[in-house]
Amino acid sequence: MSTTTTSTTTAATATATARPRVEGAREQEIYDAALEVLEEVGYDLLTMDAVATRARASKATLYRRWTSKPALVAGAVLSVKSRALDPDTGTLRGDLLASYCGPGGLTETRAQSVLSAIVTAMDRDPEFAEIYRRDFIDPKHAAAGRIFARAQARGEIPDGIDLDLLVPCLAGIVLHRAFLLGDEVTPELVGRVVDHVIIPAATRGAATPAD
Repeated sequence: MSTTTTSTTTAATATATARPRVEGAREQEIYDAALEVLEEVGYDLLTMDAVATRARASKATLYRRWTSKPALVAGAVLSVKSRALDPDTGTLRGDLLASYCGPGGLTETRAQSVLSAIVTAMDRDPEFAEIYRRDFIDPKHAAAGRIFARAQARGEIPDGIDLDLLVPCLAGIVLHRAFLLGDEVTPELVGRVVDHVIIPAATRGAATPAD
């Protein structure tokens, strides 16, 4: 290898090593900037340039850490989502309220403010939808499934209940009321759905199909 080639390779390596990693507090600052832009203009109009400007960073810095807009937005949304809770209070009702009204649950304030943008992003951008389902929805669904499975093991839920159908119902009803009826997502709303829909459906047994 020539001296010139060696020097060029060494310089490139030194430059790559010298580039600061985007992590820790700085990473969260960029995530916060992305969330602010997302809340203001929505997913479609959010650009890497806009986030870089808001975060006082270069676009090159963003692309060194996030390869695409979907990756950045998914990371930003997930940064304010607590890991899927898996409470075990001893009752189905207690577990559902602890999971859906606690950190990372449906009542989390900032999550609500970007939820409509998330729904739009999932509809418009398959890459974002894949990341969000994999990193957030799937773990939340699995945690909810464990809540119902434990309740069934305790005898709270009789055999024959279609848990696959029942598990996503709480989130589905609450989000329907939020998006289509304009209700505010509060612990009181979640409690009403749990008490008047989920618990009765889970504990009364499946209806016998008519002949």
